[in-house]
Amino acid sequence: MASKKKLGIVLSTPPENPNLKTALGLLEAASIKNIQSYLYLIDEGVKNVKNPKIECLSQQGLKWFACAYSAQRYGISIDRSGVFGGLVLLSDLLKVCDRVVVLN
Repeated sequence: MASKKKLGIVLSTPPENPNLKTALGLLEAASIKNIQSYLYLIDEGVKNVKNPKIECLSQQGLKWFACAYSAQRYGISIDRSGVFGGLVLLSDLLKVCDRVVVLN
């Protein structure tokens, strides 16, 4: 049996940037196609941790992470399904994903 395809998205922009809509659209499409998806929030992207769509997608299988350094810098805490991680985690995601989209 073939392994499940994996999509990684790295988002570095704040909630008001159109990149969030693009990222969520790609993640929703991946969910529909049964593609395992990963989201890594870095820089101002960590300001998106409270987005309810991310929580909804995590209930559908999305694995998401926030850069610990960026979160500390912006005073962001994770109180839901996400995990703090550093650049080693991001590096590992880049290695295991079939496709990676970076939105800055």
